[in-house]
Amino acid sequence: MVEGPRRRPVRAVRLRPVGDGELELQYRVVHGYRRAFRMAGEGPALVLIHGIGDSSETWAELIPDLARTHTVIAPDLLGHGHSDKPRADYSVAAYANGVRDLLTTLGIESATLVGHSLGGGVAMQFAYQFPERTERLILVSAGGVGREVNPVLRLVSLPGAHLVLSSLRLPGMRTQVGLAVRLMKLLDTDLGQDAPELVNLVDALPDETSRNAFIRTLRAVVDWRGQVVTMLDRCYLTEGMPTMLLWGDRDSVVPVRHAFGAHEAMPGSRLEIFEGAGHFPFHTDPARFVALVEEFTASTDPADWSREHWRDLLVEGPDTSRTRTVERDLREASERSAT
Repeated sequence: MVEGPRRRPVRAVRLRPVGDGELELQYRVVHGYRRAFRMAGEGPALVLIHGIGDSSETWAELIPDLARTHTVIAPDLLGHGHSDKPRADYSVAAYANGVRDLLTTLGIESATLVGHSLGGGVAMQFAYQFPERTERLILVSAGGVGREVNPVLRLVSLPGAHLVLSSLRLPGMRTQVGLAVRLMKLLDTDLGQDAPELVNLVDALPDETSRNAFIRTLRAVVDWRGQVVTMLDRCYLTEGMPTMLLWGDRDSVVPVRHAFGAHEAMPGSRLEIFEGAGHFPFHTDPARFVALVEEFTASTDPADWSREHWRDLLVEGPDTSRTRTVERDLREASERSAT
């Protein structure tokens, strides 16, 4: 564990139980599209943003514990879960706008953002676009740090990907995929750690509309060479914002080296590594995940944003030598892993 932002003593909190009814999906229509979300608890707002192909269901087992001390909001991003899946803009910036607009309809002015994978990129983009509404950042196996990403995602970004995804749902294919997954786990590969979760994501794409939304989202952030968006050029703007990075050391989707690169590029950030965990550390060790989130939010002050501070950061700009070093190290590691 690496120390991060200044901490204050952990506050005493009053825990409250969460009723089953609070965990049910709710809906709001924003810009003419239905947005699904889960909302539970009371207290400081905590927004949970899922990854690509996933939904708020991924957080379901954690929400009751987190909602004892927070108002938890877990949306299904547009094109995912039970939200509408229009032919629309599925860029990271558009998702950040969508999170802002949903929070506005719910009367929530600011929040701590927890983002997993693609959701980590969305959380970081939200903090960049709306710093005055961001209290803290918790990035979990986040995308947008380096080019390197699982080759399967690079493959699915190519033309004809919808045929590949459709074929995985043909009779008999599920059995073959299941055998391959068991073999990877038996061989104790890193991909074997994540394969069951990744297969579940494919199962969550039951029709052509869902698959098209998935592919449009993927192509906004990944091409055949890897990730096409980066947060490294703006990481310096998190100075003064409590930020925690959580990563599995056996992540086969976004390698753990990205965690160290992001930590190096984000002044004052805190890094926690989940040993033996893959791309979903909050599934591997949910108790530790909840404890870290609760301790971090209780022991750090929300970011004190001001126009003057934001302007000063922009005028001063990043430490380019540090950013270039991080980018070079990640690029060299990516090239080595591809040979």
